Amino acid sequence: MPKIDRVQIMMVDLVPEVKRVDAIQSFTSQETPIVRIHADDGATGAGYCYTIGTGGRAVISLLAEHLAPQLIGQDPAAIEAIWRRLHFHTHATAVGAITSLALCAIDTALWDMRCRRAGRPLHIETGGAQSSVPLYDTEGGWLQLETAALVENALAAQARGFGGFKPKVGRPPHEDVARLAAVRAAVGADFEIMVDANQAFQVDEAIRRARLYEPLDLAWFEEPLPAEDLGGHVRLSARTTLPVAVGESIYSLSHFREYLQRGACSVVQVDVARIGGITPWLKVAHLAEAFNMPVCPHFLMELHVGLTAAIPNGRWVEYIPQLDRITTAAMRIEDGRAIPSDEPGLGIAWDWEAIGRMCLAEATREVR
Repeated sequence: MPKIDRVQIMMVDLVPEVKRVDAIQSFTSQETPIVRIHADDGATGAGYCYTIGTGGRAVISLLAEHLAPQLIGQDPAAIEAIWRRLHFHTHATAVGAITSLALCAIDTALWDMRCRRAGRPLHIETGGAQSSVPLYDTEGGWLQLETAALVENALAAQARGFGGFKPKVGRPPHEDVARLAAVRAAVGADFEIMVDANQAFQVDEAIRRARLYEPLDLAWFEEPLPAEDLGGHVRLSARTTLPVAVGESIYSLSHFREYLQRGACSVVQVDVARIGGITPWLKVAHLAEAFNMPVCPHFLMELHVGLTAAIPNGRWVEYIPQLDRITTAAMRIEDGRAIPSDEPGLGIAWDWEAIGRMCLAEATREVR
């Protein structure tokens, strides 16, 4: 039986190609911790996670000092057992972002190794429900953009065959409505428009905004409230015809269960990095299926394309390029749809030479 005998830990800092501003923050840095797990029979697997500019070194420290040492001597095929063991090992810091991100880097590396051993791509190894998934664009919808640029970007996404476009909201209410109305007038009735508030509002403001947005026939109202305000999401969902989308800031399966049981959302946006990896991501996706709800994951399009295609209720992949500078091939897009890779593994063509050049020396570790 193969055993894990070495774990490499590294981090690159990827600067986004466009300015990214939403209702609560602006970020110009994308820390990307990367883990490579080696087995004593020569098999390898690579996984990763991300931050939006803070916390990456804390993830690296947690990996190097506490989690990676627990992997040495373990059977890499026992992914569920490893995830549960590591989660319990860090129970004093779970549930939370830093722990989830660290778990994701390890879990995705183990799934990469599993898929490579099996000779199958991620979307087949984890379900194989769909051969492609529609794309919607977020990269052209940031809040700092003026209306003319927003309309231009929406039309560009439509011309590429994408099925939707997501502007950020959080300007004064009627200014938001005017911007969204301009986009709707430009793209027509059959093109989806999603909106994202990034947890900016309190319940009264979210209810008011939902009423103003409803005539625009939006696909969903994303993160209208702080993620911890479950009761507020229940109240909002009962007061609007807009589907309410949540998930990127929820860090455990049980919290998703509570949202679903209480009717607090209509769209599940589980983020593989923030939920702790592929192992819990699949559980959330199947839980959403049991509630007849779609999964439209947040960010990480290069990884989420395979996972979204794996499940029958995977509806959208969010277009925000992330890994172009450290991969040798981009995510495949045909007629506005994301096509999962047929290569064994996660489907990410890492450029290890580029990663080696860009690695932060102080964040590079190896555990044996």
